[in-house]
Amino acid sequence: MDWIETIIIAVVEGLTEFLPVSSTGHMIITQNLLGLTPESMTESDKAFVHAFTFIIQFGAILSVVCLYWKRFFQFDNTPAPAGSGLLMKLKHRFYFYWLLVVGVLPAVVIGLLAKKSGLLDWLLDSVEVVAVMLVVGGVFMLFCDKLFNKGSEGNKVNEKRAFNIGLYQCISVIPGVSRSMATIVGGMTQGLTRKRAAEFSFFLAVPTMAGATLLDLLDLMKEETAWATSHNIAMLVLGCIVAFVVALLAMKWFVNFLTKYGFKAFGYYRIIVGTIIIVLLLTGHSLAMVD
Repeated sequence: MDWIETIIIAVVEGLTEFLPVSSTGHMIITQNLLGLTPESMTESDKAFVHAFTFIIQFGAILSVVCLYWKRFFQFDNTPAPAGSGLLMKLKHRFYFYWLLVVGVLPAVVIGLLAKKSGLLDWLLDSVEVVAVMLVVGGVFMLFCDKLFNKGSEGNKVNEKRAFNIGLYQCISVIPGVSRSMATIVGGMTQGLTRKRAAEFSFFLAVPTMAGATLLDLLDLMKEETAWATSHNIAMLVLGCIVAFVVALLAMKWFVNFLTKYGFKAFGYYRIIVGTIIIVLLLTGHSLAMVD
């Protein structure tokens, strides 16, 4: 990967991380357009590109901490229920973080299984899976507002809702599904408003992507260190910075747009992009703009 390729992929990540269009799917498509296909890379380069895909997502996710820092660093200073033990008092004070732990648990289990089985690496190499899931998810999004848009402002995230949203998040292990879409829809099925579901989706992304990033870094360290050149490390840093800045600009716009208009526009976009890719693949065309 060179500087231009890194910036392009990072911009795509920043723009799509919080949109229900699948940032991972869009990065895979972008990599193919740039000619960064599995067949064109060495095993070391392929391992680096896979890790790059997850690590710069964490850069984008950090924009949540920046934009919502007052709510992200929140503690419950009200008195704990009478008779509470130490653990219950700690849970009461750090309840917001406890909900994130509960919500991320399903993704930890499914993510580890997918990674250890090799399924995750296979999915990251498959632009066909991305295209199909873009279309399938797009069709679903045309109707999900009517199906689930019954949220009440009085409904808040509790342990049960957080865990169920975490289960929905597991579907996003498939590139093209969109972690954002899965968790927001998951929140709406639990009676949350679109805005509240979107904001919890953002918060839940922080521990989820932090864990994925840590695992990828550990895996890279275990493998041969041929990837750890000063150039590749510089690409990781640049990618994280670019993704962070772009995501910061895109996130607030998305919350306002989703609150007002819902998912339908994103559904049409997904169907169009996915259909174009499927037609190209079925007619024997390569996505790569450069060979």
